[in-house]
Amino acid sequence: MSRPLRILQLVGSPTNAFFRDLSELYARGCIDALTDAERYAFVIAHVSPDGSWRFPETLTAEALAAAPARTFAEAMRAIDGLAIDAAVPQMFCVPGMTDMRALLDVLGIPYLGNRPLQMAIAADKAKTRALVAAAGVDVPHAQIVRGGALPAIAFPAVVKPNDADNSDGVSLVTTERECADAVRAALAFSESVLVEDYVPLGREVRCGVVERRGELVCLPLEEYFVDPHTRPIRRRVDKVRGDGGASLTLAAKTRSESWIVSPDDAIVPAVWAAARRCHVALGCRQYSLFDFRVDPDGRPWFLEAGLYCSFSPQSVIVTMMEAAGVPLRRFFAESIGDVAGPVAVQREMTRVATEFGE
Repeated sequence: MSRPLRILQLVGSPTNAFFRDLSELYARGCIDALTDAERYAFVIAHVSPDGSWRFPETLTAEALAAAPARTFAEAMRAIDGLAIDAAVPQMFCVPGMTDMRALLDVLGIPYLGNRPLQMAIAADKAKTRALVAAAGVDVPHAQIVRGGALPAIAFPAVVKPNDADNSDGVSLVTTERECADAVRAALAFSESVLVEDYVPLGREVRCGVVERRGELVCLPLEEYFVDPHTRPIRRRVDKVRGDGGASLTLAAKTRSESWIVSPDDAIVPAVWAAARRCHVALGCRQYSLFDFRVDPDGRPWFLEAGLYCSFSPQSVIVTMMEAAGVPLRRFFAESIGDVAGPVAVQREMTRVATEFGE
């Protein structure tokens, strides 16, 4: 019997504890769901905000504390000797999404998902908006603020840091004074701020796109609870809750907060068409995820891109794939087969065919 594929789980954050904890949350979900001793041997490489590296057996607090801290140079030598077949990047801070993926390129380790350039573009909301707008996707009018005078924009408007995530620093404003206060608050998270036209509700949905058998396949939409009076925009507390560590939870995963949209829903064709354009315009690889605001007339407006998937049952793309009839184990095997060497590709595709009757 051939040996199991050695899959590197690149976990943690060189930036801060919140992103470290978020990474650990998703990576644990991935490992727990996909553990299969005959198929995969997961190897954890964990990066801490202080720059130290560890190679724990698991992602429990005890295992992390027991794992020796290593310098960057020591960690690179260790990884070089691990005979890794492919990697799953599990980092959500900007350096983790960009620099660490570039490091995998330097090490010659194939990895799932989008390349560093695409991740860097998606982390910059203004650049992403410009690219998808050039591809014919509707985006709300917006202006960039880097301090000083406020833009001339109609109210209500949405103020958001240009390169923050999880709705950090996002505010809905209705007056110039509110706008000035919101811009100052948003500048704590970014050097530049977007002040964007508020798209009336409507609805708010996400659309995943995956590359399967050479085709771009749009997945069932996930819709999020919004209300023009009580929740006109989604805030950080509506997405992630807790101070970190074991208390960190994903607030948007309950049935009252999010649900899968019926494929017969009238908004689906327009959102799918816009999502395909976004995927191509950004040069995405394997998969992509886009947020849209749908106005009362059913017209989708692009909000932002999230080009990551942790292959955890809590991942949005995984949820969408399950709704499309593709279980996580199959999705992961196909994704590994796309990037790993020819032997691994053949093996994973054979196992997929055997396990799922193809």
